Amino acid sequence: MTKELVLASAFRAELVFALDLIEEAGRRAVKYFESGVSVDAKEDGSPVTRADKDIEHMIREAIEQTFPDDGILGEEEIEKKAFLKYQSEEGNKLMRRWIVDPIDGTYNFARGIPIFSTLMALEEGDEIVAGVVYNPVLKDLYWAEKGKGAFKNGERIHVSEVDTMSEALFNFGGPDRIMKVGLWDGFTELIKRTCRQRGFGDYLGFSFVFEGKAEAMLETGVKPWDLAPMKIIVEEAGGTFVDLAGGTSVYQGGCIVSNKKLAHEFKRILLPNV
Repeated sequence: MTKELVLASAFRAELVFALDLIEEAGRRAVKYFESGVSVDAKEDGSPVTRADKDIEHMIREAIEQTFPDDGILGEEEIEKKAFLKYQSEEGNKLMRRWIVDPIDGTYNFARGIPIFSTLMALEEGDEIVAGVVYNPVLKDLYWAEKGKGAFKNGERIHVSEVDTMSEALFNFGGPDRIMKVGLWDGFTELIKRTCRQRGFGDYLGFSFVFEGKAEAMLETGVKPWDLAPMKIIVEEAGGTFVDLAGGTSVYQGGCIVSNKKLAHEFKRILLPNV
């Protein structure tokens, strides 16, 4: 159903490919999730399971077979070819790669908490042009392509129209990471200014903003593969993506996404010096 919808809507072939691939990744993830997996620590102390490695390897193999000239940036394996040049429709030489997180939310996954997802995004030049997020347990499938809108399970989604901080629901990831990057003052001020606050981490906190169920999500201490699909989906849902340096890069280690009505206020309070 998903593939037919995408084809009928004239989405690019890469997005159809990513949707098919991420659903296969989801089937594998569910098998591991239901049987249980042991957790190892990587050199940086972050967790990794056999599922992470197996699913990323499968995704990489599929990309290499279908788009052999594309680069791949993933969490679990060495980056392939970084960026590779491709010929754009305008005749310009740009560079393109896939950004992949096989299991986003490994802590949850390993402990039997069904709040995790597989993430894929396509980057062309310095721009994320397509992204897919899939939680195979809850059957949450989000996708977006530049200029085509954002979708959940085939239905168009939009950020909210809430325009006052006193009515806003504010989501955030780990408070320890927020403190570590020096944003505690701005973070606590946002807690004071907003109506409700929830520690919905990983894809879930972002998804509530995509769907207009929350007004903002703050995430810190993360990698580009955690953020790349979130950027294109929130933008295509009508919202904004601001990195921790005040720009729009997925390579700054964190971001705050929000609806457009309150974007300026969230940025002003959280990042007063940028």
